[in-house]
Amino acid sequence: MELYILFGTFSFLLLIGTPVAFCLGVSSFATIAYLGLPPVVVFQRLNSGVSVFALMAIPFFIYAGDLMVRGDIARRLVSLAEAFVGHFRGGLGQVNVLSSVMFGGVSGSAAADASAVGGLMVPQMKERGYGVDYAVNITVVSSIIALLLPPSHNMIIYSIAAGGRISIADLFTAGIIPGFLLAISLMVAAWWVAKKRGYPVQKFQGFRIMGALFVSALPGLIMVAIIFGGVRSGVFTASESSNIAVVYALIVTFFVYKTLSFSDFVEATIAAVRTTAMVLLVIGCAAAFGWLLAYTRVPSSLVVLLKSVSENPIVILLLLNIVLLMLGTFMDMSPLIVITTPIFLPVATAFGVDPVHFGVILILNLGIGLCTPPVGAVLFVGCAVGRISIWEAMKSIWPFYGAAVGVLMLVTYIPTLSLWLPSVFK
Repeated sequence: MELYILFGTFSFLLLIGTPVAFCLGVSSFATIAYLGLPPVVVFQRLNSGVSVFALMAIPFFIYAGDLMVRGDIARRLVSLAEAFVGHFRGGLGQVNVLSSVMFGGVSGSAAADASAVGGLMVPQMKERGYGVDYAVNITVVSSIIALLLPPSHNMIIYSIAAGGRISIADLFTAGIIPGFLLAISLMVAAWWVAKKRGYPVQKFQGFRIMGALFVSALPGLIMVAIIFGGVRSGVFTASESSNIAVVYALIVTFFVYKTLSFSDFVEATIAAVRTTAMVLLVIGCAAAFGWLLAYTRVPSSLVVLLKSVSENPIVILLLLNIVLLMLGTFMDMSPLIVITTPIFLPVATAFGVDPVHFGVILILNLGIGLCTPPVGAVLFVGCAVGRISIWEAMKSIWPFYGAAVGVLMLVTYIPTLSLWLPSVFK
């Protein structure tokens, strides 16, 4: 009965439009009351959920990404990407994907990627004869790449939701090959759609211009090396890395590029504070929700249920993918990571899946959910930038969506794609 109350209250509040954090908190209170436990338990679990030192990395990575957006980093990365791949068929579509790779390695946020790269690329693509739906779709789906590349703060949330037992450095490393594989798949899809629609081919700008643009964008690219190299080598932790990223972003945008005004600095600070407050409230309430799931033995019951369906890991992983893709269409990513990790990670490990490998599967699944209505946050951002309806975007998104799902299947059933690089660094 307690599970009916927990999930029933949560679902009802979610359906009537209540913010996710309050859905989690109220449903936890209702279940605690039914179980006869003291209400203070919810506050204790909420407090313990946010009192994790590793969470310090999230606000600073968000802050660093916002500073880089406002400090003209995104435009320079897009220009560099155009010099490299702009002369391919459907060149600006290729540029869009490569820009997401470069900027994703700076921001670590799909929404920031879609907003920054989309704000630059979508108007240009419309002016040069590309369909607005094509521009929006490639912007939206390619933004998932940011979730897989360092410094993805969603990887940090997953590590914390797993009890802090999983190395953040291993997770950062594990997402690199899947991230590049997704980029290549999306570039192929962009080429295929561009060829089908007859989009233009741009002239190659030349190696001299390419070199100049590379030098211009180099300070922004160095930030990726600092974040990944420092964490992976053990010189500093993810939390320390995020602080260094903020200091470096301020130095680059204030003193090297000289593009960040004081008003931009204030706006970035306020935006980072607001985003952090929302993320931490969701994580805290989700921690209370997750504790109740463990208290009512949902993970162990689910393992038994799935074993009654099949003992084949291939079938189990397919079922987990389907469930996660469906959940991703209704909820935002951060609360889903905190809610689903305690449920599905024990199931995955019971069938022999490495926790690091499952982290990449989970992040990619929920990232695809960000591109899927009715609650596709990144899809909303892309459509707002392109000024088209969600329905108009969804009618032609399928080649890109199919490429992302194809990569998900490869990552799911070929663990080496996620685990080989972490093993090399060890």
